[in-house]
Amino acid sequence: MFDLIIRNANLPDGRHGIDIGITAGKICAIDRTIEAQAGEEIDASGRLVSPPFVDPHFHMDATLSLGLPRMNVSGTLLEGIGLWGELRAIATKEELVDRALRYCDLAVTQGLLFIRSHVDTTDPKLVTVEAMIEVREKVAPYIDLQLVAFPQDGYYRATDGIDLLNRALDMGVDIVGGIPHFERTMAEGTASVEALCRIAADRGLPVDMHCDETDDPLSRHVETLAAQTIRFGLEGRVAGSHLTSMHSMDNYYVSKLIPLMAEARINVIPNPLINIMLQGRHDTYPKRRGMTRVRELMDAGLNVSFGHDCVMDPWYSMGSGDMLEVGHMAIHVAQMAGIEDKKKIFDALTVNSAKTLGLKGYGLETGCNADLVILQAQDTLEALRLKPNRLAVIKAGKVIARSAPRIGELFLDGRPLKIDGGLDYAPSIRDGEIADWKRST
Repeated sequence: MFDLIIRNANLPDGRHGIDIGITAGKICAIDRTIEAQAGEEIDASGRLVSPPFVDPHFHMDATLSLGLPRMNVSGTLLEGIGLWGELRAIATKEELVDRALRYCDLAVTQGLLFIRSHVDTTDPKLVTVEAMIEVREKVAPYIDLQLVAFPQDGYYRATDGIDLLNRALDMGVDIVGGIPHFERTMAEGTASVEALCRIAADRGLPVDMHCDETDDPLSRHVETLAAQTIRFGLEGRVAGSHLTSMHSMDNYYVSKLIPLMAEARINVIPNPLINIMLQGRHDTYPKRRGMTRVRELMDAGLNVSFGHDCVMDPWYSMGSGDMLEVGHMAIHVAQMAGIEDKKKIFDALTVNSAKTLGLKGYGLETGCNADLVILQAQDTLEALRLKPNRLAVIKAGKVIARSAPRIGELFLDGRPLKIDGGLDYAPSIRDGEIADWKRST
């Protein structure tokens, strides 16, 4: 007797027609057919069942603040930082909490149950930190929210930046952050990387650093980050976010840099939506798009995971909390349109991101936590193409969100009456081959 059985599911690894048995919030059985009863059964009907989506890079304190106190006219990173500084000075704790909770509601409906958020620690009163710690506690039953102490205005550059970051960590923020390319000089940026890695080593904390978010090919703080990771024995516990300068670096230097990053086991977090929106702003044509070298980093064995970064805030006026939108854009910008490429992109939204966050019990195997998403798609390739509805979102074996399937009605003589979310006309691909052509009924 199970608490819940999901019947006839397709899994991200290509298995199809699978039953998943769940008891006490854990996956207890995965088999072609589970001959048992359950308190509740869900027929997946050949839809994709995946572990939840994971966002390894977000800014929860700024989310949903678009237009406050004004719009970003230039669309640049630097104007966005200036705008956020204006808003931070007047934002109340209540407002910060309310916006973050509303975003978390949206995230749950999108099957996004794990988020790492950078929290600005250069607020002199640390209201941002107090607010996000409160949000972390409130959403804990359904979202695992990790917080990064992020000195937005610079660890050395901000007034009292050093003391404020340490106070934020003392308050219970989980991870040490930084922004070396925003310090006043390259030398101060380099020094900040060393100082922040030392703090992480002394406190036994991970590191997640905004690194080289610029078009300048000489911004090479990720090299320092890799070296300090090895120096302090932080291998596997450090993430470099953005790394957009790598888009502009010469190939010879990158041929040295990537092996150093691999030696340090750096986790890499590109943010496709934001990187292509903010980078190349000073170019005419040819115009750089800025996203880091995803394919090369993956090929070198680095753990690459994609972040959403922003939703309707001073830096990005769009966004939906949908990690499949992030992956969809990554396919285009990285030109990773092959079947195996797309599987890697889907992993970068799920299992790779879970590795970046150090999640325990995540996955789709017996013994894993029963945190699952049922999507209106037959496989991961279709999910990335369609960005489909999440038919059910399951946390610890309980459904916490549902969405109705997207069905289109037709009123055409001799044509189908209904189209199921765009699935009905798509070729069915199994093991890299087109198996058949699905038709609507």
